[in-house]
Amino acid sequence: MHTDLSNQSAHTTRSPIARFGQSTATLGLALYAAFAPHSIAAAEISLLIVGIGWLLRTIATSKTGLIHTRLDLPIWLFLLWTVTSSLLSTEPRISIAKLQSTCVVFLFYLTQAVVSRRTAVLLVCVMIASGVAGTAYSFYDLLRGRGVVVESISNISPFRETEIQPNDTIWRLGGQRVYSKQEIDDLIKRTDEGTRLAVSVISHGEHVERPGFLVNSHLKSLADPSGITGSQRNHYFRASGFTRHYETFSEILQILVQLSLGLALANLQNHGPNLRFRIASAAALLLAIGVGLTAMRSALVALAIGAGVIVIRSTKGTMRIFATAAVGLLVGFGGFVVWQTRAPNALKLEDASSSLRLNVARIGLSRIPLHPLFGHGMDAVRNHWTEWGFPGRDMMHLHSTPLQIAFERGIPAAIFWFWIMIASWLLVSHTEEVTRDSGDTNIHGILLGATGALAGFFVSSLVNYNFGDGEVALLFWWLLGVVVGLHLASRLTNFSLSDANDKLLTRG
Repeated sequence: MHTDLSNQSAHTTRSPIARFGQSTATLGLALYAAFAPHSIAAAEISLLIVGIGWLLRTIATSKTGLIHTRLDLPIWLFLLWTVTSSLLSTEPRISIAKLQSTCVVFLFYLTQAVVSRRTAVLLVCVMIASGVAGTAYSFYDLLRGRGVVVESISNISPFRETEIQPNDTIWRLGGQRVYSKQEIDDLIKRTDEGTRLAVSVISHGEHVERPGFLVNSHLKSLADPSGITGSQRNHYFRASGFTRHYETFSEILQILVQLSLGLALANLQNHGPNLRFRIASAAALLLAIGVGLTAMRSALVALAIGAGVIVIRSTKGTMRIFATAAVGLLVGFGGFVVWQTRAPNALKLEDASSSLRLNVARIGLSRIPLHPLFGHGMDAVRNHWTEWGFPGRDMMHLHSTPLQIAFERGIPAAIFWFWIMIASWLLVSHTEEVTRDSGDTNIHGILLGATGALAGFFVSSLVNYNFGDGEVALLFWWLLGVVVGLHLASRLTNFSLSDANDKLLTRG
């Protein structure tokens, strides 16, 4: 869809409703930037505000603000194939219900329609600050400790049903955090009869969700309903900020590290070690430590490769050597955390988690030829996990975005996904190149960081289904929307763009 942004700007200036709509949409994006690293519910509410503001502005100006890019074709082909796959799914009711998860792509269009040069810098800074706050909380969480380390468990303990073993940690019960055996006992006694208390466990460094046990009158009458002993908290767990999803937290922090690093190196290149360079560098350092504390091996590799892309594109000589060494030290710190926190041999990929993931991926890959065009259907495996030969009782995805998409939606959908990744890289890298000498350090810094963020996201996607993680997917589309908005802003401020980049983005 095409738009004339100069005419739209004039309409917005003259119309109070349009100005209110634009302000509302911008406020919604600011709230999203603040909540995105921590709460999907708050992020979704923020995006509802964005949508309302954009709709008001569109009605008032008769201009959507949407921009036609070379991303549109692969995006809409991917969505169309996903819908068709769901209709032809092995379990159509499950897959059709899952279609709502694809709505995250519309953040790409909302962001590009609303964001401006000034607001883009503000939004990125707000999100970086929010990520730093989450990392700071992770430090506190590790120092405070989580849950209760089980020393022993009686034969009549209800936790026997959850297969908890000595040295495991019970850290949430019925969705509530617990910090002592007494809290666990009190919570069981307060729970209504017939209620099932789900249990969150830390076992060999992995967070596991167990169905838990039913509370009955006999259990509530016991003096020691939990049947466990333990007085210590666990201080060796995978950090997750204000959330409980360390995978999601690590993916988000990895992207924010790259944006911070891009801003830092752009300022260093244009202005030397000024205050902005020092602040951005400190943020990048703290966020990188946060990634390390999640003990996510894939996120550490993604961080290293993404940062390497940024360093190569922005530094030379001694500075390149220094920056590369700094990244290496941070990855080494992350490796140490993996060694301390996770199961033995996790660094060698010889732990049970790695073996299980490889086995699941192998079985999923072997089933792709059975439904090569439209796949098995999104989430259809929920009703066929054992029947289709997958191991264990805990259902999981294939831990690879292209594999998961090919398995669920067919090989053509995976091809469209690769097309989206390639078109995204061309858009981001070309836009960074043409703004490199623009004199606008912050815009160039964001775009420089975006090149590393996209590279890291792609690398991680090969061994993680990050494209199917709602929070991470939203951030991916938001960042691409910001890039498109900055590209257009650069044209409106008379930045010199190459012909190659003009082919990637057009407007009416």
